[in-house]
Amino acid sequence: MIVVRNTFTAKPGHAGKLVNQLKEMASAGDLQNARFFTDITGDFNTVVMEYEVGSLSGMEAVIERYMSDPAIREAAEGYTDHWKTGYRQLFKVV
Repeated sequence: MIVVRNTFTAKPGHAGKLVNQLKEMASAGDLQNARFFTDITGDFNTVVMEYEVGSLSGMEAVIERYMSDPAIREAAEGYTDHWKTGYRQLFKVV
């Protein structure tokens, strides 16, 4: 099992908008166990989207689907307007 954590620094005032759009994208992409977090402490305007895949090849399949599925691409339209930077971490559940 792999936990995928995408961490974004939202533009000021955009964290809620980003979370809502990420939820729409996760729904359109049928991501299993997707969870969303916003900061309480630490760097301001932090938004985290976390979900699980069975393997690294499962992660590759998610990326391929997100790049090619019209419904997901429609849900994702303009989401980059809400954040300044971000990064992805992959964790193996042991």
